[in-house]
Amino acid sequence: MTQLRIPAVYMRGGTSKGVFFHKRDLPADAAQRDALLLRVIGSPDPYGKQIDGMGAASSSTSKVVILSKSDRPDCDVDYLFGQVAIDAPLIDWSGNCGNLSAAVGPFAISEGLVAAPAQGSATVRIWQANLSKHIVAHVPMHDGQVQEEGDFELDGVTFPAAEVRLEFMDPGASEDDSGAGGMFPTGARLERLTTADGVFEVTLINAGNPTAFVDASALGLSGTELQEPFNSNPDLLARCERLRAHAAVCMGIAKTPDEATRLRQHVPKLLFVAPPVSYTSSRGSTVEAGQIDLLARVISMGKLHHAMTGTGAIAIAVAANIPGTVVHRLLDAQKLASSGGTVRFGHPSGTLRVGATAVAQGDEWNIEKVSLSRSARRLMEGWVRVPSSVGGAS
Repeated sequence: MTQLRIPAVYMRGGTSKGVFFHKRDLPADAAQRDALLLRVIGSPDPYGKQIDGMGAASSSTSKVVILSKSDRPDCDVDYLFGQVAIDAPLIDWSGNCGNLSAAVGPFAISEGLVAAPAQGSATVRIWQANLSKHIVAHVPMHDGQVQEEGDFELDGVTFPAAEVRLEFMDPGASEDDSGAGGMFPTGARLERLTTADGVFEVTLINAGNPTAFVDASALGLSGTELQEPFNSNPDLLARCERLRAHAAVCMGIAKTPDEATRLRQHVPKLLFVAPPVSYTSSRGSTVEAGQIDLLARVISMGKLHHAMTGTGAIAIAVAANIPGTVVHRLLDAQKLASSGGTVRFGHPSGTLRVGATAVAQGDEWNIEKVSLSRSARRLMEGWVRVPSSVGGAS
């Protein structure tokens, strides 16, 4: 039988990769769409390799993006992100990918969804449909084409490329919003969560993605951990998941910890932080304590991320600029103020700088935007194929 053939582009954005689709090319029915996308990526795979699909057996590469022209007058494109589980029949649509956000603007321009100047910088206004947030991408152009080659280096990505500047507008809801939609969904900047492993002081915040911050020391960690030894420790991974699952319940994302583990694997992220110390990155380079403001590591889909999620960087920037959070108390307040709200943190692959525009309103804080730079590149374009038995393709 002839396989189904669906137009698609395989793209890298930041330290992630994913398969990009036009909404018009996918089934309108959500169940049919998800079944097709799972087969595209090669999930669920009990072997954990995704050999029979486009996924590459990590949370950073098991992703899909759906784009369409936006009907909103203040946006050019609508962007929907799906985090595909590797070993389960699940696509989590509850959060964003900050890294792949960098590829949305280049895709939209190259695919004719957005007009762009022949030279200079194109501005693409993005509606992030998962979180109902605005993102502004500044995409370099050359001779009428998206410029992909350049000298911008991003730790966690081997080769340099052109810089794509991103602005995540109003990434956290106002503090007086109720329910899971508020910046601090419980109304407090510090919470105490009790799991089978003990009591943990955490900051639960909606910024970039729902995120739970905890001191590395509370987990018996240093903050300098690298992927391989960490992900080879099942007891440690289970302890981190128990804390993340309880955070999900506290944030109103799941009703029970079991539901969070089964159905809400993408968010909240668990992110642990520590004061700066020198360490050796995964590429073998030395990150000096004096180069960074803090150490940060993020758990993504049950594993330690090889670098830092883009939304994790956003959450760090927001929490860093709000007094009383787990992140802020690790920082030099005077240095933070003099930097204009910018922090540089160390992650497993190196360092990353991210800045937040924060405005105090009495005891509350409004984060107008978070700015960071990534890069993006088309890796392959054409069609993806799936067995015709999947069905539902247009």
